[in-house]
Amino acid sequence: MARPSVPEADELIGVRQPVLAHGFVALVDYMGNDGAIVQAARVSYGQGTKTLRDDRALIRYLMRHQHTTPFEMVEFKFLVRLPIYVARQFIRHRTASVNEYSARYSVVPDEYEVPAPEEVRRQSSLNRQGRGEALPSAVVERFRGDLERLSKETYAAYTTALNAGVARETARLLLPVAYYTQWYWKANLHNLLHFLLLRLDPHAQEEIRLYAVEMAKIARVVAPIAYEAFEEFQLSGLELSRREQRAVRLLLDGRPPEAACTGAGLPLFREDGQRMKTGEGVEFLAKLERIRSAE
Repeated sequence: MARPSVPEADELIGVRQPVLAHGFVALVDYMGNDGAIVQAARVSYGQGTKTLRDDRALIRYLMRHQHTTPFEMVEFKFLVRLPIYVARQFIRHRTASVNEYSARYSVVPDEYEVPAPEEVRRQSSLNRQGRGEALPSAVVERFRGDLERLSKETYAAYTTALNAGVARETARLLLPVAYYTQWYWKANLHNLLHFLLLRLDPHAQEEIRLYAVEMAKIARVVAPIAYEAFEEFQLSGLELSRREQRAVRLLLDGRPPEAACTGAGLPLFREDGQRMKTGEGVEFLAKLERIRSAE
């Protein structure tokens, strides 16, 4: 049986797509394509008499109704080079097979990440794990200078320790999370799309979003129909809770948005009368803004 292939994807194998200062994403191999999803869903071999239009409709149906197993028939193997602090976010997704560069076995290269000035910002007042508004330039340059200095000093100490005979597995403790690691990352399409759904989101950290963008480009080449359906029903889709559905019903009855929130039990104000910055009501109004701005 011939191995299904996508010529455009074959051209991407081994090509390093640069990310950040020293990072990259490279497609090492893939298995399957849109046809593999259709074949699994129909539990049959070959294309039969079905047309491309039929296949597209089936894939969109599967994505729309969250029939995920057929998407697991497509697999991706990436080689990813990334800062350790970004890797710690990647590894939160426990649905991939990972084999990482071993700092116990090999010497860590002298490569570290220094964020661009515009990426050094205040702690967000809305998102406890994210960045917010700009900082004074003096604060930004002090941070970036400290990071450069400390990285160089710690790598010098790391090298000194290695030369003195300290085991690599112990000497690596000196290195900060700004240093780079790399790994093979293998995941099926279903789990890759879940990763992309979370990491392409504007609330995700900027650095991991850059990696997600490159992985998304590759996924689109390997399985373009499935990726189109993913964009349509997941990336650009909206979920409505029971209260949010009540609010929509009130909107259809002519209530203004804030009154619809109040009527549906979606709070917008605290007990002291101050307007809330986060919460279900605020999130619902944000969904309405997304609908208004939809193309």
